[in-house]
Amino acid sequence: MPNAPAQRILIADDQPDVIEALRLLLKSEGYATEAAKSPAAVIKAVESSDYALVLMDLNYARDTTSGQEGLELLQKLQALDGSLPVVVMTAWASVDVAVEAMRRGARDFITKPWDNPRLLAIVRNQVDLGAAVRAYRRLEQENQLLRGGKPGAALIAESAAMRPVLDIIARVGPSDANVLITGENGTGKGLVAQALHAVSARGAKPFISVNMGGLPEGVFESELFGHVRGAFTDAKTDRAGRFELADGGTLFLDEIGNIPLSQQAKILRTIETGEFERVGSSRTYHANVRLVSATNADLQAEVAAGKFRQDLLFRLNTIQLHLPPLRERREDIELLARHFLKQHVGRYRKPITGFDDSALQAMRDYSWPGNVRELDHAVERGVLMAPGKVIRAPDLGLNAGQAAPRIEEMSIEEVEAFLIKKTLARCDGNARKAAEDLGLSRSAFYRRLEKYGL
Repeated sequence: MPNAPAQRILIADDQPDVIEALRLLLKSEGYATEAAKSPAAVIKAVESSDYALVLMDLNYARDTTSGQEGLELLQKLQALDGSLPVVVMTAWASVDVAVEAMRRGARDFITKPWDNPRLLAIVRNQVDLGAAVRAYRRLEQENQLLRGGKPGAALIAESAAMRPVLDIIARVGPSDANVLITGENGTGKGLVAQALHAVSARGAKPFISVNMGGLPEGVFESELFGHVRGAFTDAKTDRAGRFELADGGTLFLDEIGNIPLSQQAKILRTIETGEFERVGSSRTYHANVRLVSATNADLQAEVAAGKFRQDLLFRLNTIQLHLPPLRERREDIELLARHFLKQHVGRYRKPITGFDDSALQAMRDYSWPGNVRELDHAVERGVLMAPGKVIRAPDLGLNAGQAAPRIEEMSIEEVEAFLIKKTLARCDGNARKAAEDLGLSRSAFYRRLEKYGL
């Protein structure tokens, strides 16, 4: 089988000895390189060819120390392709220049003379990260074409807090390793699961999702393993379960922490062997699935409390990936808001063009306890409520700094939604504990979360 083509790196520097030293160093790691000696040549190269990374100097002919020419070039590169990783270099170690380069989109910063191991580590990390971002964006473009050009869910992640997430997607996604995604409700765990599937060899196979928190215990086995006709009263036909449907692809088990202890041994056996039986049948089936799971619970604490099997946790978390809450990735708030705006403007056919300054500031200042999902709902509310062509802060309906609503002025559904939100906040987003505090079964609690968009 032929070797994969070497990943290409563009070296942008006006010193031939620097270019040659970098060429030899990168060649030893299997990278192909091309050189450009001026900002104009860099732009021409990027416009005409694809690169895995640009390694660029900040100082060219205009002067020797300010880095201004390189900063302007960096901004132009970001405008051409925001997913292209750029690592900047300068012989003049200035914190101010480094901060400004990172602000304009550089992924990392190296001073000359460089340390070879550090430079190679940065290059490897940024090449892998850039590949993951591009793979996911290609998938999203393909999905939009399949939907007739309509925008859909997207993994928008430009903030520093999300770079480790994209790095894990790049490194682990192509494998068959089981992944456990952790994070608060509404952080986008389902999108990350789709991204892991998309960059894997299983990307063209099924991606099957099941909300474990919403499965009543009585139908658990039927939903996961299927059933045969006559297995129980309503079983009028044979039915394939989620493992069977996901054969060859990825099975996403959302809210995995809510599997009843009595059912955990059954799913453990299937994870270990790939074997299962449909309810009412003795025939053994086999499914080849890659398992991605998600939870907002602390499964180690659940194991310690005797509520979750340790051997099952070991099978689920070959790789663990933690998603940061939206309040820790504030650079993404405006990007996400504009993405959701485009969705909802098209859906409701409203002539809204954007957000005014007060709305943008309100979104930056808000704590977003419901994370990305709450931001989506706030923008949708803004689209519906805005009287003009721009969304203002009051249109978003954010409650930052406002008094709690008066119970006597609320409908029964509003009271229930408010109580659930308050309980979730008090339980730090732990859905299992919130359900227990409210005296609800897990399935009843998750039905309410879905009903109220929480």
